[in-house]
Amino acid sequence: MATEAWEDSLSGHLHSKFAQAILKTESFRGQPFAETTPSEFHNVVVFLRDDHAFDYLCDLTALDYPKDEARFELVAILYSFTHNRRVRIKTRFPESFHPQSLSDVYLAANWLEREIFDMFGIHFAGHPNLKRILMPDDWQGFPLRKEVNILDMDQSWVQNNLGIESGQ
Repeated sequence: MATEAWEDSLSGHLHSKFAQAILKTESFRGQPFAETTPSEFHNVVVFLRDDHAFDYLCDLTALDYPKDEARFELVAILYSFTHNRRVRIKTRFPESFHPQSLSDVYLAANWLEREIFDMFGIHFAGHPNLKRILMPDDWQGFPLRKEVNILDMDQSWVQNNLGIESGQ
């Protein structure tokens, strides 16, 4: 994707407050985003909420790049009602890393992190109730990971639990 440099007072504050943690600040089609180190992701989000009035977590999602060492990307989309402004905060990390839960920052993060856990298998450190939310408790695997075919997972679960062919 073709990005442009994002340079304004907010990106400047991010760079000055988190000099070593902000890896880049760019914009895609007028939508700014900052990429941060995994260890500072939580702190950057707290800073944006507390110091820049980003009081609403629009979404929290993940992406899977199974061939990369930093396999997962976590993306928080924040909105400020005060400034009518949206920003994305992203980070990349290996499967062994457990990002700090944002459920202490935004209540909505609780369910969003459970969805990410259920679909990708990403464990959030400090989450109050990390368990499956969409898939059955006995489901094997994580449907949005790219290394296993979702149809194979579905076929296996349907066969084991319902005793029929899934029809997929």
